[in-house]
Amino acid sequence: MRLSELSGKEIVDVKRAERLGVLGQTDLEINEQTGQIQALLIPSLKWFGFRKQGEEIRVHWKHVKKIGADMIIIDIPGRDES
Repeated sequence: MRLSELSGKEIVDVKRAERLGVLGQTDLEINEQTGQIQALLIPSLKWFGFRKQGEEIRVHWKHVKKIGADMIIIDIPGRDES
């Protein structure tokens, strides 16, 4: 799958049933040697559309459970339900 196919998909935490962001508004951590995505870096707080520096959720690629037509479902161990 190409990055352009992922762009614009909503990122949803399956345990908390919470929308975390949209791919394209997040940063990616990419392995420079293999070119594979290692993690999604999602800003955790937004205030009137602005990111707070240093506040982000790091989601390892292995925690991505399903990529659908409109969203990416993630399951982060240790991130309990509220």
